[in-house]
Amino acid sequence: MNKKINSTMDKLVSLCKRRGYIFQSSEIYGGINSCWDYGPLGVELKNNIKELWWKSMVYEHDNIEGLDSSILMHPIIWKASGHIDGFTDPLVDCKKCKNRFKATDLEGNVCPLCGGELTEARQFNLMFKTFMGPVEDEANIVYLRPETAQGIYVNFLNVLNSSRNKIPFGIAQIGKAFRNEITPGNFIFRTREFEQMEMQYFVKPGTDDEWLEKWKENRMNWYHKLGLKKEKLSFHMHDKDELAHYAKEAYDIQYEFPFGRQELEGIHNRTDFDLSRHKKYSGKNIQYYDVAAKEKYIPYVIETSAGCDRTLLTCLVDAYDEEEERVVLRLSPLLAPIKVAVFPLVKRDGMPEIAVKIYNNLKMNIKAFYDDSGSIGRRYRRQDEAGTPFALTVDSETIENNTITLRERDSMNQIRISLDKIDRIIKEKINIY
Repeated sequence: MNKKINSTMDKLVSLCKRRGYIFQSSEIYGGINSCWDYGPLGVELKNNIKELWWKSMVYEHDNIEGLDSSILMHPIIWKASGHIDGFTDPLVDCKKCKNRFKATDLEGNVCPLCGGELTEARQFNLMFKTFMGPVEDEANIVYLRPETAQGIYVNFLNVLNSSRNKIPFGIAQIGKAFRNEITPGNFIFRTREFEQMEMQYFVKPGTDDEWLEKWKENRMNWYHKLGLKKEKLSFHMHDKDELAHYAKEAYDIQYEFPFGRQELEGIHNRTDFDLSRHKKYSGKNIQYYDVAAKEKYIPYVIETSAGCDRTLLTCLVDAYDEEEERVVLRLSPLLAPIKVAVFPLVKRDGMPEIAVKIYNNLKMNIKAFYDDSGSIGRRYRRQDEAGTPFALTVDSETIENNTITLRERDSMNQIRISLDKIDRIIKEKINIY
């Protein structure tokens, strides 16, 4: 089983490098553990995911606003949130091979690598610490944020007042977060630098259970729209031992990865914990006045917290397929980095000139790719592996009757369409999915 898991992930990692999705960071210097760079196709896929998330959260709701808060924030924020005192993992060392492990990932008191004896567990804070200004002393300590949520909470009043919203309303944010994980791994599944897509929805106490259920349904439907296999998605309810100290109720949307069923997104009822803590530590009145009910209260928060990198990995894993004669990424056309490739069948008889003209017209509105190198079969295979859903090929019939071959990636079916209908047909096919 482990060999199969390693084989699947190794093949995916190799494809990602070969096709320009993801590279090892600082590779020419030997790399740096758990840090990755997104290549030409990777950054396109990542941007597509973020754009679809932003549209589903902000543009499709009249009462959700966007925010981009600072990575570096006042250190008292992390005291108020509990991160300075409680954002820790139990760390153990192997006395023999000197490797370090997260204690909760192990069974027994022996090293899983060499069988050596382990040290007693000690608490390790996961926040990256740095200094603000030229002097490195206690007074100038700041932290790279371990989550984007706190930037939303401390801007609750700013967004509420400037947007003139009323409860219930939400604040959405996409941004980098940093966690000094003891045991990162599984490619980009768990990394020390990652991008979060979070939305905090502020509701009246007493309505929180209802809103939690609504957001559970909303978020699961979003993953269905991405084209992920429904049978691989499921909810996991946190039991009392799993619940975070701030949560009244929590669920994970899980996906069945090659290395097991793991969290894809968290949906939590955080109650009024965060706003109450910031009210206490800042001394500011964060209460909301409900005009209709004529009462003041601190709103409860329903959180949806997804990782962009983890979502991207899920899309790649879900799309990866091997057939007898090809490897194919069956990405939804909405997600695919390149929407359509354009080829001349041969580099003569005016075919390249027509193909270049078609490519130049398409690239004004969608991400397109031109290729005239190698046999047409090899060009199709390269684009199949890159996840490109459609290919247009200029051939002798194009010159004779102004039609072109349209090939679909998944079925490999080919049809002929008129040159003047290319834009409409490609856009229709992208929006079908």
